[in-house]
Amino acid sequence: MVTQQSRAGSRSIESLGPRIKLYTPDFAADPYAEYERMRAGRRTLAPVELAPGVPATLVVAYHTAIRILNDPERFPADPRVWQKSLPTDHPLRPMLEWRPNPLRTAGKEHARYREVLNHALAVVDLHAVREHTIRVAAELINRFCGAGKAELIEDYITPVVITVLNETVGCPPRIGVRLRPAFAAMFEGVNTDEVNAQVAAGLFELIESKRRHPGRDIASRLVHECDGLSDEERMSQLVTIYSACIEPVRNLIANTMRRMLTDPRYRPDPTQYTPPVRDAVKETLANDPPMANLCNSYPRQPVLIDGVWLPADQPVLVSMAACTTDPAIVGTRGWTDNNSHLAFGSGPHACPPIARQMSEQLAVEAIAQFFDALPETELAVPASQVPWRPGPFHRAPAAVPVTFPPTPPLTVTARPVSRK
Repeated sequence: MVTQQSRAGSRSIESLGPRIKLYTPDFAADPYAEYERMRAGRRTLAPVELAPGVPATLVVAYHTAIRILNDPERFPADPRVWQKSLPTDHPLRPMLEWRPNPLRTAGKEHARYREVLNHALAVVDLHAVREHTIRVAAELINRFCGAGKAELIEDYITPVVITVLNETVGCPPRIGVRLRPAFAAMFEGVNTDEVNAQVAAGLFELIESKRRHPGRDIASRLVHECDGLSDEERMSQLVTIYSACIEPVRNLIANTMRRMLTDPRYRPDPTQYTPPVRDAVKETLANDPPMANLCNSYPRQPVLIDGVWLPADQPVLVSMAACTTDPAIVGTRGWTDNNSHLAFGSGPHACPPIARQMSEQLAVEAIAQFFDALPETELAVPASQVPWRPGPFHRAPAAVPVTFPPTPPLTVTARPVSRK
């Protein structure tokens, strides 16, 4: 129990000012200016709202984030007590509610599901991911290359990510076509009950399909090599894989392509060195991470950190975007070639290494293939008019319209590209 004496010299999170609404269009338009204001007076924590009436604490300092992410005893990831305060149809539930998977559990439960997930992911062949991405990218480019224009999110980025992920998981097209709108709705926080039902129905069908027709893929491993799991638990591991790949990788590609279309350093110029796509992806991960605010934890009792009391059973989110642009870390020069960013998290809940490699591989190949085929691509609108999607968790443009000289279709072959 926290006594008045134990609070001497410290403050509550509520005392740090009005809560910043992370879900508004104004926040989405310029979050980095807001992060800078949150850090005023060397503060490391900020009171925020994830949705109307849903309070949380946002961690905006790198070293504080590292301490929290590596302290699962005081900052467990299990949201079951907190989510009792949310209506069953609340739009945040599909993203944050408890599931029997490594992202939403703590202690022995977490260790068990983490081991299962790592075993299932071990089947991933990065060479196959590369070849799938090259083929799918060419097929998609051929649909619009003759038109001289495209909207990158819907015409290219989303379908390349989902198609390659489905192939890697082992999900046949007849199921994948139903899962795509369901996961899209989950990330946007709409139709909560319907979304959960659609996701579950599609993934249970996939599990049953793999039970009859196994292959060399993630879903087959979950069904045939992970003993002791119920189908509900298998389904939840698949939800983790899909949710951790679709939204983050799609945003990573979109943010990187936007960066390359607006930063003169990445425009092809025969008179000077043009950084490769892989450098652009790494720069985006460090400076504009695709999931800006996440890595949720839920203290079971009031916790004192950096002189501030955080209440029990209220979300604590790490702002990967704020922390990896923290002046205490990057100084005045900005982040250059440092892989210590938090885009993949840190500590026991960090993204598994093979999943990180797969995400980067998919992003690099998709971007490289596009610009190799259509090097004269330009934004169809001024950069300031590219809209940002509002939402408390992601950092992503709502649309990236582009133009380019009409180009003949590509020959669909798995070939290396020149700009990796």
